[in-house]
Amino acid sequence: MATRTTGQMRQAASASVGRATARETGYLIIGNSAGGIAAAEAIREVNRDGAITIVSEEPYLAYSRPLISDYLAGQRSLDSMLLRPPNFYERNKIEALLGTRAARVDFDRKLVELEDGRRIAWRKLLLATGGTPIVPTLKGSDREGVFTFTTLDDAKKIQEAVGPQQKVVVIGGGLIGVSLAQALVHRGVAVVMVELLDRVLGTALDAEASRLVEEALRRKQIEIVLGQTVKEIVGRPEDGRRVGGVVLEDGRTMACDGVVFAIGVAPRTELVTGSAVTVNRGIVVDRRMATSCRGVYACGDAAEGYDFVHKTNRLIPVWPNAVAGGQVAGYNMAGRPTRYEGSTGMNALNCFGLSTVAAGLMEPKGDPSCEVLVRPSAANGTYRKIVLRNNRIVGMVFVGDIERSGIVFGLMKDGINVRRFKEALLSPDFGLGALPDDLRRKRLSLPNGQRSEARGNEE
Repeated sequence: MATRTTGQMRQAASASVGRATARETGYLIIGNSAGGIAAAEAIREVNRDGAITIVSEEPYLAYSRPLISDYLAGQRSLDSMLLRPPNFYERNKIEALLGTRAARVDFDRKLVELEDGRRIAWRKLLLATGGTPIVPTLKGSDREGVFTFTTLDDAKKIQEAVGPQQKVVVIGGGLIGVSLAQALVHRGVAVVMVELLDRVLGTALDAEASRLVEEALRRKQIEIVLGQTVKEIVGRPEDGRRVGGVVLEDGRTMACDGVVFAIGVAPRTELVTGSAVTVNRGIVVDRRMATSCRGVYACGDAAEGYDFVHKTNRLIPVWPNAVAGGQVAGYNMAGRPTRYEGSTGMNALNCFGLSTVAAGLMEPKGDPSCEVLVRPSAANGTYRKIVLRNNRIVGMVFVGDIERSGIVFGLMKDGINVRRFKEALLSPDFGLGALPDDLRRKRLSLPNGQRSEARGNEE
């Protein structure tokens, strides 16, 4: 029988005391958004009675973050943004500790210490911590009237501080910036969008789709400054504590009443700093959403999960990926072996009535194995593009008419060989009826969750 050293016995005794003074739970989920909720539901499918605890620094019931722009615009209330009914936690026997932050994790002793001093001992842990807004070091960024835009509280602060007839500079022309700009316009606020790249939505859409969205923004009198960034936020002449304008990199000064950083988010990995959990840009997970530390899982914006287009782990900070990863993590935490089939970058946006959907590889520069199919943009603003690699869809862009984009994305995710019908993919009326009979029957007979089993078999 193995013997333990005095040091090992002291460490074990310390761990025992530490756990004895902590509340215990079977499944601890840090994060109360898409991934955390999906994981909790998956656990409950497998284990009806195991103790689940969710910790969130936000004080709200789980809500849809993509809808905070609608909240800011005054088009939605918090109740209409909730992911689940208010009795969700009670009905599923989930202890929800809201409005408190997880301050540190002891992975050896399986303990989490909360900011308020409470400690929780866990058997399985999910890190669904999301992302934190990217805020560059900028002179004047501490002035009153400078905001970020990723949470409901951010929307509330902007709503309270900025009103009609005022002007706001939005730093960033990506998805967050475009959604924010729309909300501000609905509130009667003048908007200047400053984007470092040479086009808006430069990482979310291809060049033609970006042009169409930019035209939609300019039609609403949104001023767009491309190829520039803000180097300083200046104060008001009468009150230097408050935002009065910005200075661009080229020296131009623009007066404004507020500034919002909408550059993007970075994975929140501070809880695993210095631990055995492997981190690249985000927390590295395997196809079970498990980290390198036994009993610890991660999902959503904080994790690097499998991208089925690029065939490697990548950051995929999109809502559907968080849901899918959370569900897989929850099943595995509860003992049901489940493999994550992967996701890829996919974005959907409605910009002042112009709908866009894009996914995967949109601009395969220098890749000779790729074939690009394009239906040029029409007078009504519609545009379609599909990227193939070895006759399998690896990228898509739909603008205007996006009704059939879901069918195309399904073919893409399942790795279907489209050689026999690829010319029909760009047709405005493309649908299941356009598929060869054998493939149509096969896909109609497969439940959504099983379609990936047929991946790549259709030739």
